[in-house]
Amino acid sequence: MCRMKMLTHEEKAYAAFVKKLYRRAIPSDAVSEVVSGIVDEVARKGDRALVAFAEKFDGAKLTSKTLRVSEAELAEARASVSQKTKAAIKASLANIHSFAKKSQRKNWSSKNPQGVEVGERFVPFDRVGVYVPGGKAPLVSTSLMTAGFAQAAGVPEIVAATPSGPDGSVNADLLYALDAAGATEIYKAGGAHGIAALSLGTKTIRPVDKVFGPGNSYVVEAKRQMVGAVSIDLLPGPSEILIAADATGNARFLAADLLAQAEHGPDSVVGMVTHSKKLFKEVQVELEKQLAETPRREIAAKALKKAGFLLLTKSMKESIEIVNDWAPEHLVLVAKDEEKWLDQVRTAGAIYVGNYSAVAVGDFLAGPSHTLPTEGSGRSFSGLRADQFQRRASVVRMDQAAVRKSQKVVEHFAEMEGLYAHGRSVTLRAETSR
Repeated sequence: MCRMKMLTHEEKAYAAFVKKLYRRAIPSDAVSEVVSGIVDEVARKGDRALVAFAEKFDGAKLTSKTLRVSEAELAEARASVSQKTKAAIKASLANIHSFAKKSQRKNWSSKNPQGVEVGERFVPFDRVGVYVPGGKAPLVSTSLMTAGFAQAAGVPEIVAATPSGPDGSVNADLLYALDAAGATEIYKAGGAHGIAALSLGTKTIRPVDKVFGPGNSYVVEAKRQMVGAVSIDLLPGPSEILIAADATGNARFLAADLLAQAEHGPDSVVGMVTHSKKLFKEVQVELEKQLAETPRREIAAKALKKAGFLLLTKSMKESIEIVNDWAPEHLVLVAKDEEKWLDQVRTAGAIYVGNYSAVAVGDFLAGPSHTLPTEGSGRSFSGLRADQFQRRASVVRMDQAAVRKSQKVVEHFAEMEGLYAHGRSVTLRAETSR
């Protein structure tokens, strides 16, 4: 049975519930403490800590020599993966690369009014880490949506970390995908200790410059704690979706989208807002019907019960206000006047417009990364992009004429701030004859 929060704007509890939808991704003290302990163990013990955590969390008996996926394991994966899987991965990577190339930042330069040449230069990071969750399902697509962007940006060293199974192996499809997406090293290190290893390094794993990828609350907290040792992409946690629809919404399609995200895991968050009483009731019926037919119904049902909601709002305007407060990872927007309401959405990680825009196509194939901000962090972060794999440096070049045109303003700033040497460094250049 589908048990989820269902409220209408006429009910007393509605306003209080809507108010709670304004979220901030703040870690719990308990999670922070656990992760801090894990990070400390990795910092002090290195490979020994990774081996111990692999046994504790994954039931795998590894050694420092088997932490890294070997060439023999990769060769076995290449040989065992089906042609259908290879074709799917190839198609997804093609779209990812095409999208990534369009969103990369490019070098530029121009001259300011004083004649100073200014510009920006972008180069790929030398070494990045991509984290791919394991556990409930082998997230093959996540490897493409992270490493594939690094590959498109020209990163020379792409280091992947993912948990192994109890037998110490990594899913063959996942290994093939990481290999195809340009991973130069793959390590069997899941959870917070995997993030710590990528960030701090061990005897076996050299540290990276930046860490990418989604994960559970412990992975997200580990990324947060490692900022400074490395930079990070964003803080993507458990999957979530919010649907905002008017009477034109197709209840079968929308219920299917809700269940598609709910089946990720019991921590998934799914919701819908609509001012159509008819659609509100139809989606309830469809959820019951489709949940009964879903193989992962137990997981989906837990997610619906824990953090699922359907809200009957007063208007489409109110629905969009809730969207902007909630800042969803995935937004499905279905309305008669799509462009009008699309223009009013400000905080969503990814927006799927229209009844036929299935989130699953975006998850696996469309091109944009499905690594997106969650828990309200869409107010501050955007989804993973190719330009996040690039370093930026400003470039400034000038001749004496440009210095002379800049002289008076710079000397005045130096006087205001009491920085004599600053002004003198310009005066010397301006007044020296060649």
